[in-house]
Amino acid sequence: MLFDLTGKTAIVTGSSRGIGLAIATRLAEAGARVVISSRKAPACEAAAAGINARYGAGRAIAVPANISSKDNLKALVEQTLGQLGRLDILVCNAASNPYFGPMSGIGDDAFRKILENNIVANNWLIQLALPALERQGGGSIVIISSIGGLQGSAGIGAYNISKAADMQLARNLAVELGPKQIRVNCIAPGLVRTDFARALWENPETLAHYTKAAPLGRIGEPDDIAGCAVFLASPASAFLTGQTIVVDGGVTIAGV
Repeated sequence: MLFDLTGKTAIVTGSSRGIGLAIATRLAEAGARVVISSRKAPACEAAAAGINARYGAGRAIAVPANISSKDNLKALVEQTLGQLGRLDILVCNAASNPYFGPMSGIGDDAFRKILENNIVANNWLIQLALPALERQGGGSIVIISSIGGLQGSAGIGAYNISKAADMQLARNLAVELGPKQIRVNCIAPGLVRTDFARALWENPETLAHYTKAAPLGRIGEPDDIAGCAVFLASPASAFLTGQTIVVDGGVTIAGV
């Protein structure tokens, strides 16, 4: 019963594949109705259809949205409420990283896009979802950050800055929203086998470095992150807010 989400509704951004899809699938398995959302409608519809085939008709709906558009995010919340009637869980998973290289070389447009998509858009969506969460008497917000937010990097520094800011966003919002029984937490994954991180894990040297350094001896799979998200969405974490849970196979504690 601690992990039972029957009767709950969840929005998961960036959920047509990778970590987002794994989270949405596991939330549905725990009993929630889930809203699949990413930029492309066909991908959203295919993901929702897969969940419905597995867990029953009506367990997932597709609502495409581009996180860079506040109007799109407003429509995402409105369509969720219009079709499913309530909102209890929000997982801010979608993010972008259009630049790899030193901070000294990043252009203004690329830096702005990273900050807007990875921080500002999360705050937009949370603001838009708050009235519905308050009507339900509380809820859970989960922001997918990264261990990059705990480390420096010569290649993805701007992305890491945005992910560190997400951790602080969760802390601030946890203080603000706690009296309303709305919990806000972060998950900080390590290297996970997704399309988003393909350039890292497809590089034999990088993969060998991570697997050798990790106490568990491997990189993560999307489903490794999903269990933590179900925990944070469920009554099992009812007294947990404002925290960042690192899910990285032990890489950060090994000093890598």
